[in-house]
Amino acid sequence: MSWQTYVDEHLMQYLFLSSLIFHDCFKPQEMTDIMKDFDEPGHLAPTGLFLAGLKYMVIQGEPGAVIRGKKGAGGITIKKTGQSMVFGLYEEPVTPGQCNMVVERLGDYLVEQDL
Repeated sequence: MSWQTYVDEHLMQYLFLSSLIFHDCFKPQEMTDIMKDFDEPGHLAPTGLFLAGLKYMVIQGEPGAVIRGKKGAGGITIKKTGQSMVFGLYEEPVTPGQCNMVVERLGDYLVEQDL
């Protein structure tokens, strides 16, 4: 299955809100802290997760695989793959579960492709 086919047939039907984050919006320390939380789950819990200068309260995730954060009516889901991280940001009316499903399915697909 091609990448575009996978996106069209399996992800777009669930994607209600998409966000684009440019790599220069990230601060190096933010990425270092996120990677450290994947290696040492719970690292971000005391201080929160910061991304592009915004603070998210860390909520239940999957140690070493998924980090989830909440900020007001929105939040973030980060899935770690072999070579990358998939970030999903959402605001109402998108629910946390919808964001989690899209991000984690995409991440699982990338893991299956050794990416």
